[in-house]
Amino acid sequence: MNKSQHSTPPGLPLAGITIVEFASMITASLASMMAAEQGARVIKVEPPQIGDMMRHMGSAKGGASGLFANCNRGKESVVLDLKHTDGIEAAKRIIAASDVLITNYRPGVMDKLGLGSESLRRADPRLVYLAITGFGVSGPLKDVPAYDPIIQAQAGFTFIQGKAAPELIRNLVCDKVTALTACQALTAALLHRERTGEGQHIDISMLDAGLFFMFPDGFMNHTLLDDDVNFAPELREALTIASAKNGYLTITAATPRQRFGLHRAIGQANLNEDERFMSIESLLKHFQAYTEILEDAFSSFDVDELIERLHAEGVPAGKCMTREAALEQPQVAENDSFEIIEHPHMGRMRQVRSPVRFAGESLPLASLCPQLGEHTSAVLNEFG
Repeated sequence: MNKSQHSTPPGLPLAGITIVEFASMITASLASMMAAEQGARVIKVEPPQIGDMMRHMGSAKGGASGLFANCNRGKESVVLDLKHTDGIEAAKRIIAASDVLITNYRPGVMDKLGLGSESLRRADPRLVYLAITGFGVSGPLKDVPAYDPIIQAQAGFTFIQGKAAPELIRNLVCDKVTALTACQALTAALLHRERTGEGQHIDISMLDAGLFFMFPDGFMNHTLLDDDVNFAPELREALTIASAKNGYLTITAATPRQRFGLHRAIGQANLNEDERFMSIESLLKHFQAYTEILEDAFSSFDVDELIERLHAEGVPAGKCMTREAALEQPQVAENDSFEIIEHPHMGRMRQVRSPVRFAGESLPLASLCPQLGEHTSAVLNEFG
């Protein structure tokens, strides 16, 4: 249990745990927000005047952006000037009352501030100290600035996305993958501490998290290393967008049964008897001809009609939706995936719920994202 007396929602798995966050941008912020929604108390330490740079990126109102709001629910914002002794001493008091410290500052920064893992964990062996870096704590790139597109490029994402030329995934996927990795790691470390009484130091690099995330399928043809391996086309070759008469869809006919159902759905049942396409081995040899037949057939259907026919045959298929359509689809409403809330400074906002259900119940949204320094006085008074 944590050492502060701050109340946390009962019944949530991380209730009673206090996390102190020294971070900017997504990786550490999203990780600690997920922990906050599972019951942890999160104290976010921000620099004076500017705060976390996410506050100023993208659409904003009332002192914060949508990006910041989406990564910082359920936190208390404390402004400390870590360039001054008083700020450092206040930070140490907060850390002394915390169970987890999470940071994504560049390697060496926290040590220079006197907030390094070794000294803090010597004072409190139960502390879980989680440090996120771009490339790692050693090696030729350890001091190189790292943002999501850089990691995408160096972890192989851009090559796998593109065909004629490398392409970025047009969202900050490596930041978010690292956040998910960090949240899982900190909860595993807390479980270890529960069993042994010992905290520990955790290092996570964005590059390693990106490679780990990509490896199962993205590096499947770089896994088996013997000379007699039977190599097949990369999985990405089968992941395509189909063009219907009035829109786009994606289809994954991964089994023979689904493939034959696809043929029936598009009025091409004769393909089920075509020796060129009856086995995977033969289909791969005639893949270009096969895709041309499918593309011609898709273009004669409305997208909704085609999806209905595919689903009737048990073929996985989904409509390529705009963001507006994705928010309005009936399944999302059934899942109760979003909530419209009223922020006292930012106005009405849509917030996505945690996808995790404990005992069949959705997690409640954590409290609204904080204003810069909103909790500074209360927290400093609490910790003396």
